[in-house]
Amino acid sequence: MLTLTRSVGETIRIGDDIEIHVVEVRGGTVRLGFKAPREVAIHREEVYRQIAEANLLAAQVTADTLGALAAFAPTAVSGSEAVGAGVEGPGAPEDGTVPAARPGD
Repeated sequence: MLTLTRSVGETIRIGDDIEIHVVEVRGGTVRLGFKAPREVAIHREEVYRQIAEANLLAAQVTADTLGALAAFAPTAVSGSEAVGAGVEGPGAPEDGTVPAARPGD
């Protein structure tokens, strides 16, 4: 870990696009200001841990959830059921196959 000593009004830079400004020092408390690109997430440690825990819980998928979702999944068509399931009507191929999609369809 790098340890630096800064006074109020001084800045620390991380890379080319992150600045940390010492705004105020009062007793045992330091106020810092941060300038960073929007895509850089900046959180207090306790908030970061809460976010990480929530993400971990959201990523856990139980067997019950998978079972519930399986009820909505379309079933596969077996080979015997697929026979004759082609496209019919004007402009359809004579062999009953499904025509390839054309650009713009």
